[in-house]
Amino acid sequence: MTLLHAVVLGVVQGLTEFLPVSSSGHLVIFQYILGVQESPLTFDVMLHLGTLLAVFAAFWEDIIAILKRPFTRLTYLIVVGCIPAAIAGYLVAPLIEKAFESLLVVGLGLIFTGFVLRFSEKWSQQSIGLKDIPNTSYRDVIFVGLLQALAIIPGISRSGSTIAAGLLVGMEREWAARFSFLLSIPVIIGAGIFQLSDVSAGSLGANLPPYLAGTLVAAVFGYWAIKIVLNLVRHGRLSVFSYYCWAVALLTLGCNFLI
Repeated sequence: MTLLHAVVLGVVQGLTEFLPVSSSGHLVIFQYILGVQESPLTFDVMLHLGTLLAVFAAFWEDIIAILKRPFTRLTYLIVVGCIPAAIAGYLVAPLIEKAFESLLVVGLGLIFTGFVLRFSEKWSQQSIGLKDIPNTSYRDVIFVGLLQALAIIPGISRSGSTIAAGLLVGMEREWAARFSFLLSIPVIIGAGIFQLSDVSAGSLGANLPPYLAGTLVAAVFGYWAIKIVLNLVRHGRLSVFSYYCWAVALLTLGCNFLI
């Protein structure tokens, strides 16, 4: 992998991990564009480390509070919300590996993401979302977790699905976005640990400069993406990404049938 490929994929991972447009779907698309059939597993883990650093930087106050007082309602909500994704990752992930090679799956997933964003935004405008941490039930976060589990399919955005799910169950806008990002921490860590057994130390040493560049770029652009999403959710404008998802979906489906 060249330095340019690493930087481009780092930008894509950093932005799309948190913007509601599906990081897995965009990585599949850009691998086709760049001619990189599959990102090396070591590099994939490094990119996720970069996005994890972005979340730590954006929500360091919440993370420190959780570390100081781990047995609080916020911690329990995060743990319960991660259960569906953990089950899906263990049982379903090996069955859909081929989906990461399919532009058709990515296109259909992006269409779904666009509709979820649009519908949840309309729903939240018609109802008053007043649920904060004390008012959010475990049933609410399980629903959020189920949408997060669905995002294992490339093209379905994890951040978009979880924020949308939060709005649908009546969470206050900023709390829905905040919970979505905090929920990503154990998911990213879990995915990294799951992949570590297959990571090659030799691969890291041989490609250290581009891997480090990709990680740093993913962290910087990930942090920027988090701030953008928080601002859009706060002002009820997250659904603007629906049109982007649909446009990319049409291009992706078109390319799929032409290839």
